[in-house]
Amino acid sequence: MIRLLWTAGAEVRYFLRRYMPSNIVLDLIRTRKGLKWGMPAMLLAGPYLAIAFWCTTLIEHAGPEWLHLVVLLCIWNTLKMLAIGPVSVVLLTKARAREHRAQRQEPSDVPLRELTPSSR
Repeated sequence: MIRLLWTAGAEVRYFLRRYMPSNIVLDLIRTRKGLKWGMPAMLLAGPYLAIAFWCTTLIEHAGPEWLHLVVLLCIWNTLKMLAIGPVSVVLLTKARAREHRAQRQEPSDVPLRELTPSSR
């Protein structure tokens, strides 16, 4: 029974990770090139909150009960988008420090005489 639950959970996680738009955006942001987009991605929390608000308004006015799941999903995605901003700043800082250290430790292949201006 535990094995079945474990497998089902892994499959659901794989599906959500692969096909849900917010997870795709977060995976793209976590790449080295995408880290600079972490702070602007926080703006995506606004539409998610607007959808959650709209769904709660529909629920209050005799809307279908399954909209509670949509509200929950939107709030979860809002939290993910709000969290990626500071996380991406930390990851970008670490990546730049690592690149700076690697550049500093890299031996120079250019001979010293080529770096000095030649006088004619």
